[in-house]
Parts: sequence; structure tokens; C-alpha cells
Amino acid sequence: MKLVSTLALGAAMAFGMTTHTQAQDGIPGPDEDPHIWLEEARSDAALDWVRAENNRTMAHMAQDPRYDELQAEALAILDAEDRIPYVSIRKDGLYNFWQDKQNPKGLLRKTTLESYQGDDIEWETILDVDALAAAEGKEWVYKGSTCLPPDQRLCMIALSDGGEDATILREFDMATKQFVEGGFVIEEKSQGGVQWLDENTLLVGRDFGGDTITESEYPFTTRLWKRGTPLAAAEEIFRGEPGDVWAGAGLVRDNKGVVHARTANRGISFHESLNYVWHNGEWLELDMPKKASIGGIIDGHLTFSTDVDWAVGDQVFPADALIAVDLEEWKRDPNGAKKTLVWAPGDRQTKQGGGATANSAYMSILDNVVGKVLKIDFEDGQWVTSEVALPDNATLGVQTASSETDQIMFTSTDFLSPSTLWYSDGSGDPQVLKTSPEYFDATGMEVEQFEATSKDGTKVPYFLVKPEGMEMDGTTPALLYGYGGFQISQLPSYRSLTGKMWLEKGGAFILANLRGGGEFGPGWHQTAMRENKQRTWDDFIAVGEDAVKRGITNPGQLGIQGGSQGGLLVGTAFTQRPDLFDAAIVAIPLFDMLRFHLIGRGASWVGEYGDPRIPEQREWIEGYSPYQKIVDGVEYPAPFLWASTADDRTHPAHARKGAAKLKELGQDYWYYEDMTGGHSGGVDNTQRAKLQALQIVYLMQRLMDDNESE
Repeated sequence: MKLVSTLALGAAMAFGMTTHTQAQDGIPGPDEDPHIWLEEARSDAALDWVRAENNRTMAHMAQDPRYDELQAEALAILDAEDRIPYVSIRKDGLYNFWQDKQNPKGLLRKTTLESYQGDDIEWETILDVDALAAAEGKEWVYKGSTCLPPDQRLCMIALSDGGEDATILREFDMATKQFVEGGFVIEEKSQGGVQWLDENTLLVGRDFGGDTITESEYPFTTRLWKRGTPLAAAEEIFRGEPGDVWAGAGLVRDNKGVVHARTANRGISFHESLNYVWHNGEWLELDMPKKASIGGIIDGHLTFSTDVDWAVGDQVFPADALIAVDLEEWKRDPNGAKKTLVWAPGDRQTKQGGGATANSAYMSILDNVVGKVLKIDFEDGQWVTSEVALPDNATLGVQTASSETDQIMFTSTDFLSPSTLWYSDGSGDPQVLKTSPEYFDATGMEVEQFEATSKDGTKVPYFLVKPEGMEMDGTTPALLYGYGGFQISQLPSYRSLTGKMWLEKGGAFILANLRGGGEFGPGWHQTAMRENKQRTWDDFIAVGEDAVKRGITNPGQLGIQGGSQGGLLVGTAFTQRPDLFDAAIVAIPLFDMLRFHLIGRGASWVGEYGDPRIPEQREWIEGYSPYQKIVDGVEYPAPFLWASTADDRTHPAHARKGAAKLKELGQDYWYYEDMTGGHSGGVDNTQRAKLQALQIVYLMQRLMDDNESE
């Protein structure tokens, strides 16, 4: 039995930015927005502005006597050689990508299971990214590989110059440790990806020039590329529509590498797709909900996952269910094959991910934000699930699994216990394989879970991590973190940097489980999107109010932090309730929501937020867009905005414009832009440590230093 994920090449990300400078459909243009020139990522004027802001911020933060110590603490943790080297199990060994002080850009390396089970692992270097970058004069960032199953010897290596999502692709031989001479190469950077059909054929979804990318700047065509032929001459096998978010073709294959079907999908919004299968010489649209997706193969069955109730005849499969059809029956009659229920969520349960060995499939779930892992088997004509023996009250996941054997590894983590890696060969319960060292002193610290009541009465859970000796008297500096979007869950985990740099110094940490996330399944997300997105912001504010009410902290010592969608969250919070917070870290954010569809790849997120070009939907967004909500006469909590020049996802324009508007109004603020990192900021550990130190110094100055700030 095997669970095999299919590749939706159309879901590969796109590159680039289109800057629109004309006012249209009520969207602000240069006459209404004096900072629109900051949307040009690398113009001389914009970069001069960035350098001036960086210099100002560094001159202030780096002179703080705590800065050097904090940066050193962060770097020591990030470079620690005793941290767990997580691996993926392949036929020829265990593979790991590793970055440290000696290898800042990283090593792709492998070892044996026998060596990995010991304390002194012997590694064999496969690809030295630092050496490659030095030889080619590039700031290469390793972005992963796509390999030909089942041997996974031939791989397409993805490399990014400076950390942006756009990559080049080169064929690499894992056995010879060399790029293949005369092999498949895509040197023009772009979004998109590839999938191996066989040793001499790739499915390619890229920007081929002309009319081949969507408004969201994702590919919407797929080509069949034969070895030894030019990519430009490759046959187009699938084409979506320019109005799609993305579109592309992929494969359904089993653990032996056998391809059973060609599939395709068109992302008609970020959360909705039309799915197809190549059947009888044409693309047949599958009769399935737009918020459902094809999964993989389990014991001769093809699986599907759905985010909405799925009615099939007199059956109704509930949202978040795992559904299966007999693979051979489905290949004969894709829309008529009988569907059966594999698993359905109970109250406050949701599935999170999974993996599979040669003979069993595994699925991680959340049960009231507590992790479990289920083993799934098809026995005697029915689906059987059993719980894997792993720690209670922890966040659990499948780390890696072998497609050749029953070997599998799991992870467990919580706020105060170092992360643990578990191993099983299928013959018994998982056993501890490796444990992360303790990177901060958790003596006396404890975790509690509370509920806040949001504006509409909804109960919103949150976790509090308390430093040793904390009294609930409202005098503790507290950092509130949230995300609340795209059905992404925020879960307890061992946050070594937060623990060392914040909790050890006497700060409290709060993690909010907001609507818009996925902590309680698709419904938790769908109830707070588009016209209801304000509910996410209300939930976050409610958690902040509840923390004050319970005596965890007070508004003068409450800071908030979030990145990307979470940066938008923080922006809405400090503009809607500036009185409730005294620090706000707005990281790699969305911020100008009236122009978000025109900046970076923002058009792809219309499904989450709405479309500002449509008057009714623009009205929803105008109600909270932080950039427009920064107004004269209001005192804001001196936010720290940071971004990355190379971020081709949310784009640095959002953070830049927020800072520029605050400056225009004479408000206190700080701004920093990493000029090489991508969407996550920092391409190596030194840069990441610097970003961490800047943010913690800012928090300490705002929340710990007698609540005084510049």
C-alpha cells in the first residue's frame, strides 16, 4: 500500500511583478498615492530609500548593548551542529540539506540508516551549494529537487539567485554527484516546475513567453519535453485560461514509479480548482467539488480530499474527509467509480498531512489543536485506521517515509520540550531516534490554554507560554503572534529562538488560533475570508483584550508579530486598536490591500480577500486595508516593518509604503529590508540571526525598558 502525492504543476509559483500606475476602477494611482514609486522593487530611487532606512534602523538598534549578544545567541542556535539533521528516506540512503557556519549556503548530503542511528553520523556530500555559487559568481539558494521515481537518481535541482521564488532548473545525477552534461536545463529564471514522466521526458510548467502566464503570474500551460530537443519546440499538452490563478498537468503514479494517469487542474481561485484526467484521448473534467483535490494511491485505491461536503448520489461525504475509489475502476470510468469513506473528522478534528511506506499510509490530524497520527490500511475490503503510539499533548507529524520498505519517521514537539524524531521499521511502535538539545532554560516555565470571546461571540483559543515566576498581575511584557489565513494552522512547537531570546529574558509568548487558519478544519478558514475577513482581525484583537483582562500583560507591554498574511493581521490590529498594543512587528506583509492585486503575485489571493476592482468587494477591503487606515491625528505604536528586496511573492512594496506613509505623517516607526533574502527573509544563518536580533531589540526597547521608546 502506498500514498503517492500527485504533482499539480499549475500550482507551482510564478515570478515577477507588474506595476500599474494608472488609477482604474477606484484603485489608487499615482495621483492618489504619492508612494507608488516604491513598488518598483529595484529602481535606483527605491533602493536609495531602502539603504537610508536600513542605515537609520541599524544605527539605532545595533548600538543597543543587547544587540550583539542577541545576534550571537540566535546564530549559535541556527548554526548548532547538534541540532537534528532531518532527512528524507530514499532508495540509496537518507538525504539531508544542511546549513551552518562553514556552509552558509548549504550542503546536500546523504548517509546510511546505520550511521544515522548513531551519534557520530558519517555524511557523504552530494552537492556543495557554496562551492557552486563561488564557481559561478551567483548567490545561489537551494530550493529543492524533483527526482525520477522510484530510484530518484536523476533529479532536477532548483536554484534561486538571491532567495526569490523564481528558479532555474538543472538536471543532476545523485550517483555521480554531477550536473548531467547535455542534460535537461532551464536557465531562464521563472516560476513553475517539472515532473518526470520517464528518464527522457519531463512535464514542464513555466513561463514560455507570450500568452503563457496568468494575471497572477503563474504558468497555465504544460509541455511535454523530450531529451535532446529544444524546450521551445516541446509539445503543449494542457492549457488553462489566462484568467485562472494557475493551471497545469501532472501524474498519478504508484510507489513503484508506474504512471497510472495524467491529470490536470485549473486553479480558478486560490481555493478552487477544476480537475481533469486524460481519458479516451481527451481531457475529461472530473465531477468533484471545486474545493476538493486528488490525493494519491493507497492499496490500489485513488484518494480524494474535500474541503466542503461532497454529495455523491445518496451519499454525503463531510468536509475534510478522505475519500477513495478503486484505482482500476476509476481509470475505466473516472466519474462513475464508486466512492468510499476512508476517514471523516470528529468534532474539532482536522487532517494536517501525511506520508506512506510500501505497505501502510499515515495521516497526521489535529484533535482540538493536539496532534495524533493515524495508520491507514485497506483490509478485508474495508478501511481500517489505528492510532500510532506517539506522545500525548504534542504536535505530531510524519517526517519521512520509505516507498520501498515500512521505514518511517515521525516528529513530536511542544512549546517547552525539544523536538524529537521517532523511527519505526513497521514491526513495532516508534522509538526515539534523535532529540534536539535544549536551546533555552525552560525551568519553571509553563503553558496554559485560554479562550477569548470574539466580537461575534465566537470562542477563540490561544496558548500562553509563561516565563518562570510570572504573576498574573498585568506587568509582564508579552508577545502575541498570529496568522489567521489560507487554512494554515498555528501549532505548539519548540521555538528555540523565542525561548532563548524572549522567554528567558522574562517575556511571555502568546500564540493565537484565529479563524481563517486551519486549526479546526476547512470551516474555521472559510468562515473568515472575503467579506468576512474582518473576523480574523476581530479574533486577534479579542485575544489581546483577553490577555489584558486576565492580567497576563497590559497595553503598554503588549506587542504583536506576524509575517506575510500575518503581517497584514498585525497591520490591521495596530491601525484598528492602536491603544491596545505598544509594539508591532509587521514582517514581509501585505499592507496596501486596494492595490494588492497589482503588486507581486497578489492577484492570486483574490479568493482569500476579494477583488478591489469590484465595488462591493472593494468596500470589504477598504474597511481594514492598513495602508489606507494610517491617518493623521492618531498615535500608533511605532511599528517595526521589515521586508526583503528579493521577495517576489508579497513584494517589499507593501512594507515600504507603510513605512513611508508613517514617515509622511510624522509617526514613529522603524524599517529594515533584507536586500538578498526571499519571502522568508535571510538566505543564510547570519542574515537570519541579524533579523532576529533586530526584532528582539525592538521589542525589548518598547516593552521592557520601563515602557519608554524613542
